[in-house]
This record gives sequence, structure tokens and C-alpha cells, in this order.
Amino acid sequence: MSESGHSQPGIYGQGRRRRRRRDRDPGPAAQNLSGPSRDRDYVPRERRDGSEEPTGPLLQKTPIILAKPPGERSKPSVPASGAPSEKPIMLIKTRDEGGKPGNPPDVAPSVSGAGTAKLEREGQRPTQPVYQIQNRGMGSAASGGAVDPVIGQTKLLPPEKMKHSIKLVDDQMNWCDSAMEYLRDQTDMLVVGVIGLQGTGKSTIMSLLSANSPEEDQRAYVFRAQTQEIKERAGNQSSGIDFYITQERVIFLDTQPILSPSILDHLINNDRKLPPEYNLPHTYVEMQSLQITAFLFTVCHVVIVIQDWFTDINLYRFLQTAEMLKPSTPSASHDSSGSSGADDGSEYYPHIVFLQNKARREEFCPRNLKKMHMAVDKLMAHSHLKYKGTLSMLDCNIFPGLNRDYLETEVNLFLLPMMENDGEDALTRAGSGPPLFSLLPGYRGHPSFSSLVSKFRSQILAMSRSQLSHTILTEKNWFHYAARIWDGVKKSSALSEYSRLLS
Repeated sequence: MSESGHSQPGIYGQGRRRRRRRDRDPGPAAQNLSGPSRDRDYVPRERRDGSEEPTGPLLQKTPIILAKPPGERSKPSVPASGAPSEKPIMLIKTRDEGGKPGNPPDVAPSVSGAGTAKLEREGQRPTQPVYQIQNRGMGSAASGGAVDPVIGQTKLLPPEKMKHSIKLVDDQMNWCDSAMEYLRDQTDMLVVGVIGLQGTGKSTIMSLLSANSPEEDQRAYVFRAQTQEIKERAGNQSSGIDFYITQERVIFLDTQPILSPSILDHLINNDRKLPPEYNLPHTYVEMQSLQITAFLFTVCHVVIVIQDWFTDINLYRFLQTAEMLKPSTPSASHDSSGSSGADDGSEYYPHIVFLQNKARREEFCPRNLKKMHMAVDKLMAHSHLKYKGTLSMLDCNIFPGLNRDYLETEVNLFLLPMMENDGEDALTRAGSGPPLFSLLPGYRGHPSFSSLVSKFRSQILAMSRSQLSHTILTEKNWFHYAARIWDGVKKSSALSEYSRLLS
């Protein structure tokens, strides 16, 4: 090497030609004729810049390293695989962050956006993109657990399934808060309530509409039906209002019997203290029934009126009285957000369905069915309740030979036969003719109970879900709204005045 630091010309001239001739005419194995050279079996030596050459297998053709310009020889070379690195150059990270390929990681600009973390130190892995996607999609709701009822819809976890009904209003007519834990922040719900006289089968029908089938044991129903002991002493099974919600987000409300003689007998025989505004026990029982019915007319989309014989004129008078005492729909003037755009003076009225339970064979006759529709239409002519146009037995293929024009005034009326037992019913249905005909079932005049319950359930769930108030209600908002309505019904001045007139 000369004094100026440049290599001698012999290294780049004659030495290179000698090495090429040696590559073409290799000598014997394990023989080095030219002394220390750049072959694979030489001992590593110290480089001119003070660093050692990496150990391990090298390329056979290495002149490209010596052919580098002198200005680049002072930079450290990239180590071989397996060798530790002090300051790695992360080109992928700088390229993703918008920096130039040659910038080190500590001087690259930071990434902007929702939920981005600080820049990581040298040697760490970049942030996983899944958290950035989740934060960008959910925003602050992902960390807080609260989902917007309109935009976010529901959470990813499935809703908890209820095993049995719980109390919404207890037997003392007090509001219960235990149903709040089963409700969610979503608006697609349907509320179905039921009213009826004692022993008409309200709890059984509500259990079949919600979670059970006719083949199951009645002791496993979500709404407890009357036991044989209670039937023998003419008692009532349900008290207050029972609550059950399905995984399809349908809320079912089962109520105690209206105008119940067993509740009146319990008040008289046990000398229960009545509220000061009620003087007589029968007045208190009637006011309880009106409170429950007026409450259902305000917070339900569908109200089912069950009767086991056709018909009681006092039942329709009771429905019209409850409609008159129904609390008015709260105005949306104080809450401009979420307003549906409806007129503040409009009142909400639910769909009302008349269910004829335990119907006989002659009631399924088309002529008698037409008379029943005409009678209900005349009795409900002056009502604002939606009692027609939303349910039809002719659409269920129960009467295949009848067209829609047969019932001129078709109301929301549905017929269910007696709930048969397969074992006992097979003996009573069998004919008394020859042995071949005795194996055939007897003539019933209507489809089976299971088939009719399934068709009735499909029509109930297909009811239109209009808004209960002038604002959009989620399930949790409905619970608070219902609690406020129940408190207002109990303190209603109209009910107090009506009870005073009865006394």
C-alpha cells in the first residue's frame, strides 16, 4: 500500500489474472499453492477498517467485496444469519409510517389516528394491525363496552337465555327491577301482553308462544300454569305481571286474571288492609284489573284477549273502560333528539287480538265463524284499538275453500281447540265401525292443536312493531318507560275518580 492509502496496482492487475487461471486449473485437493488467499479454508484475518470478517460459510466468488469503492469500506457490513445486531435498520416500519427508506426508526414521523400507540423503541416489533382496525371501527365504544343502539346494533356476545319467567310487578302491585339485567341496548323488539278471565289458559298460551311446545310437560313451562290442586280449589296461579324475553328479543308479559273471584276471596278471608282510597274489596280488585289493562295498552305492541267461550258482554265493557283510563302518550317536545316526526297530539294504541281458546267443533264452521266476526266488530266499533286488519285465519290455509271476500268485516280473531293428549285422544277419536276403520282417527273438523298454535305464533310475531312513544326506545329505555307508566297509572287521578264513583 502506498502512502496515500491506495492499494498497489499489482493487487488489482496481475494478482486478479493469476486467481482466474487458478480457478480454471484447480490443483489437488487440500493443497494451497499460492499461500494465504481468498479460498474457503483460509484463516480469517483482520480487515483494514479494524473489523473482523464474519465466520461461517462464504460465497465462492467474493471479489465484489474488494471491488467496493474506498468510501464505502468504512461502513459495517450486514452480518450473516444468526449474528446479533446492535441497531437494525427497519425499512418496513419506516415505509409504513410514511418516512424515507433511509431514516432510522427513532426519527420517523408518528402515525395519526384513533387508538394509535406511541412509537416503539428500537428492536421491538411494530404494533399489530388488528387493534388499529378494531379501534377504527368501534371508536371509543370498543374500550368502554357501550354500543350505540342505532349504529352499533348489538354486542358480539349472544344474549343470555332465560330459563323461567320473573316478576315485573309483584302481588303487592310494586315494580320490580330484576328484569333489567336481561335487556340490551337495541331497538328491534316486540312486546306482547295478555289479559283474560280466570282459568282461560293465559299462562299456557304465553308459554307456547314464547319457548315451549305442546308436547312438553306443563311443569317445565316458562309461565307456570294452574296445577290440579289450584283448579280444585278454584284459585289463580299468576299474580301481578310476569316477564319473559326470548333470544329473538320478543318480550312476553303474563298477567293475573282480571276481575278474579279468587283474588277477591283472598282479600276478604285474610283481612288484608286495602289502600285508603279503596273502601270495598271488589272495588280494589276491579281497579287492579284496570291498572294492569291500561298499562298493557300503553307499553305493548300486541295485547291478546283470551276467552274460553263466546262471548261475555262485560269483557268488552271492561276493555272500553280501560281504554278510556289509558294514560296519554308522553309528548316528545322536551326531547328533540330521536323524535320520530309524529304529531305530539297523536295517541298510541296497540294491536288487540281476540283468541277463542278451547273452541268446539261447531265454532270452526264457516257460518258460525262469520257471525263471531260480525259480533266482535259491532262491539268494538267505537274503539280506537287496532282490532282488525292485522291477523287473519283465512291466510293460514285453515279454511281452504273460503276466499277473503267471505268475511266482510274480518277482525283479529283466532280459534284454538282443546289441547289434546295423544294417548287419551287416540282412544276417543277411534271409530266404532269395522276393524280397518277403527284404526283411523275420528273427524275433528279443524287442524290439530299443535298446527294451529304454530300458525297463531307466526302471525303474532309478524305484527308491525310501531313506536310505543314519540321517541325511539331501546329495550332498556322501554323498561324505564314502562316503570314510569306504571307509577303514573297507580297515581292516576282518572282511576281515583272512577273508583270513587264505584264506591
